Amino acid sequence: MEGDCLSCMKYLMFLFNFFIFLGGACLLGVGIWVIVDPTGFREIVAANPLLFTGAYIMLAMGAMLFLLGFLGCCGAIRENKCLLLFFFMFILLIFLAELSAAILAFIFRENLTREFFTKELKKHYLRNNDTDVFSSTWNSVMITFACCGVNGPEDFEAVPHLPYSSLESVIPEACCQRELQSREGRFVNKEACLTGTAKFQNRQGCYTVILNSFETYVYLAGALAIGVLAIELFAMIFAMCLFRGIQ
Repeated sequence: MEGDCLSCMKYLMFLFNFFIFLGGACLLGVGIWVIVDPTGFREIVAANPLLFTGAYIMLAMGAMLFLLGFLGCCGAIRENKCLLLFFFMFILLIFLAELSAAILAFIFRENLTREFFTKELKKHYLRNNDTDVFSSTWNSVMITFACCGVNGPEDFEAVPHLPYSSLESVIPEACCQRELQSREGRFVNKEACLTGTAKFQNRQGCYTVILNSFETYVYLAGALAIGVLAIELFAMIFAMCLFRGIQ
């Protein structure tokens, strides 16, 4: 009977570690996507070290989970006490680190508010100056999502014009409607847009548009994070039980 329980524990341990392996692969993929993302969302919040390093923390955590899931699977199948103990200690450290990161994310959630992005936009945005990384990134976001500013065109009333600008317009070119939502897309009517004709402008703020676009994925990411923490907890329990059961 004890041998049957040990065998069941071994395969349950393997199963949980396989899910940890998959969770680590997902986090690794998301971290890589954020870092190499062509629209450059990370540049928008680059002024905040906490947000800027978030993608790298996710990348590191994904890589560690990927490796530990693999080690846990090997330790369970081969019934190796050294690998199981190594796995338990490191999965415990990762569990505590992820829990701490979740608490910090909750505490500093105000850094993702509408007011934060509005302040950063008015402070750093240089309109159509694509040599500036912050401005170029914002222009790419506004073109891709067919939106304007954080709240709407009114955000640019306080943004100074470039000295070589030939046309005094409140909004930048990126807020003008295009036939195709890309930098190569033709303007519907650029002149009318820049002179204030609302029907040729994208009037909706990017904060609302992006929030609506990613709302489903945010809940999915939260559910995935909770699932990963639960799996890690069960994996630690199974690892210690299997460790004690191996002769």
